[in-house]
Amino acid sequence: MNISIWNILVAVGVVGLALQIVPGLIWAERKVCARIQGRRGPNRVGPFGLLQPVADAIKLLTKEEIVPAGVDKPLYYLGPFLVFVPAALAMAVVPWGHDMVIGGQRVPLQVAELHVGVLFVLACTSLGVYGIAFGGWASNSKYPLLAALRSSAQMISYEVAMGLAVVAVVMTAGSVDLREIVAVQQGTWFGVVPQWLVFKQPIAALLFLVAAFAENNRLPFDLPEAESELVGGYHTEYSGMKFAMFFLGEYVAMITMSAVLVTLFFGGWGFPGLVDPSSTSVGSALLSFAVFLAKVSFFLFFYLWVRWTLPRFRYDQLMMLGWKALIPLALFNVVATGFVGIL
Repeated sequence: MNISIWNILVAVGVVGLALQIVPGLIWAERKVCARIQGRRGPNRVGPFGLLQPVADAIKLLTKEEIVPAGVDKPLYYLGPFLVFVPAALAMAVVPWGHDMVIGGQRVPLQVAELHVGVLFVLACTSLGVYGIAFGGWASNSKYPLLAALRSSAQMISYEVAMGLAVVAVVMTAGSVDLREIVAVQQGTWFGVVPQWLVFKQPIAALLFLVAAFAENNRLPFDLPEAESELVGGYHTEYSGMKFAMFFLGEYVAMITMSAVLVTLFFGGWGFPGLVDPSSTSVGSALLSFAVFLAKVSFFLFFYLWVRWTLPRFRYDQLMMLGWKALIPLALFNVVATGFVGIL
């Protein structure tokens, strides 16, 4: 595979975009939280409080780094790294728009054109549990350890349901290539309804959405960070930039999961009557990128909305939902998809 300057620019652009979205998400989360709770939210640092994330970053950069005695230092330092990097790597195979031609050369809006993109995403997202497990174990403290054990059980449980939901999508699309999965969702039924897989696989879409919340440890599935029970969770003994890396990884994982959800079930960068999938012009490619970003932004807002609306599950309820409800439903959906495919 030949790597051109355009491929490098796309890679830098995707990573830079994700890092720019994170501060906006932090600001939006505070504003959404404040609006739901009848408060104003950030309004002191910069216009409308827009510079609050910058102030937070300065605080974390200048905060004293404290390393407790007795920690397992290699794993202690590796934990935040393993939370952030797998989530960022999974973005590499997501098609952010359709191809464009510049100077006679095809330029895909995708960092890595892997034909096994779905498997790569599942492999990367499953690595996030190691960062949380390492951080909790290496801290040499009982509360982070309990939180890490909780998170490991939770993420492994909901990965099963997520994987089965993706299996149903692969069976329907006939491919594990994310580009081809987007391609089969172009067009409409009766000239009106988009041929998105959310209409063909509504159960799989719901399962993936719920599992994504659990994978990201977001409310109502944030049991590993239950402050009333575990002080602060698996990152209790972290401070400064190591503490910030855990939250950076969480927000990047939110972006990745939203992008994968849009790609698998909501047509990716496509939108009937707005984006021409046969076009290779720069303008059309940028429009498809804007459409994809708008869809991702909607689900990011949904993440924030749900967090500040629903109460936290008890841990037994969380595990029961995963093993006794989602996994049997996902298995039923896979079997039903197989029968429909045979018919």
